[in-house]
Amino acid sequence: MREKPTLSSVAKEAGVSVPTVSQVMRGTGRISEDTRRKVLEAAKRLHYVPNLRAASMRSGENREIGFVINQLSNPFNAEVVSGVVDLLEAEGYLVSILDMRDDAERQGRQLEAFIRNGRGGLLWVPAIDTPPETVALLKAHRMPTVTFLRSISPDFDHVGIRNADATSTATSYLADLGHRHIAYFGGTVMTQVREERIEGYVRTLAARGLCDPVIWPSADRKGAGLEAMLNLMDAHPETTAIVCNGDMVALGACLAFDRLGMTPGREVSVIGFDDIEEASVAIPTLTTMAVSPELLGRKLAKVLLDRIRDPEMPATVSEMAARLVKRMTTASPPNAIATSAKIST
Repeated sequence: MREKPTLSSVAKEAGVSVPTVSQVMRGTGRISEDTRRKVLEAAKRLHYVPNLRAASMRSGENREIGFVINQLSNPFNAEVVSGVVDLLEAEGYLVSILDMRDDAERQGRQLEAFIRNGRGGLLWVPAIDTPPETVALLKAHRMPTVTFLRSISPDFDHVGIRNADATSTATSYLADLGHRHIAYFGGTVMTQVREERIEGYVRTLAARGLCDPVIWPSADRKGAGLEAMLNLMDAHPETTAIVCNGDMVALGACLAFDRLGMTPGREVSVIGFDDIEEASVAIPTLTTMAVSPELLGRKLAKVLLDRIRDPEMPATVSEMAARLVKRMTTASPPNAIATSAKIST
């Protein structure tokens, strides 16, 4: 078997010294363009790939970042990851993605592995019931950490969403359209994010003198949303509008209304949350509270880079506002339209 390529073999192929190859690979030193080209071409011919871990041990700088997230299969999370990876890879970092699925024990094992392997930083959606020992572990090892969506310690930088304001905006918009029976739909566990979103919905119902809150659980998937919405409408047939915990469950609700012979934006109104790509191409297109997941990921990556570059700066909190994107799944309820038409005649 052919020996794997090394700095020495690249140096021999290019006809230069090993330190010169090392400087070219690290982008340092005063190397002529001709020499740099010869080294890179030799490396390409030999299929040489720099050993970043060995380089980090020599320099004391680790270029690997861990991203611990929950439910990577959710398109919102996938789009956030895309934004994170795009920015960090452009800065020369490698990103490892781990889906903890809200398992605190599994999360603890993986974070210990991150520390043992000397990751350069951590992006983290803390699992529900994360124990204090996990937070203490990260602090003790001075791991540059940015929490995402769920804040767990004032000592860590945090990037989140103004959830209560967003659902308040969504509920107010539906009320302005004439809806009086508005339900909150989606989510199963009372996470920090879901609690904040429900708070905005409930607060606005009370302020506008509308119906009593109806909070209906569903896993944030289309299939689960379809089944749960059929059950909601069976229990609360007076419902004419829903504010959703996420776009995926909202799209599932739209499928349920289709099965019931109802059209979102006609007999019933639906507002999602996230503005994933599918929201804008669904039929009908989904009204949603947009947070631009890919841009959110880039913001998350930038905060971590700032922390790595200045470990002693005070912890920061960045909360992104959501904006209402009006599409085809929202309109005045049929009785409001009929009443308006009767008054005008």
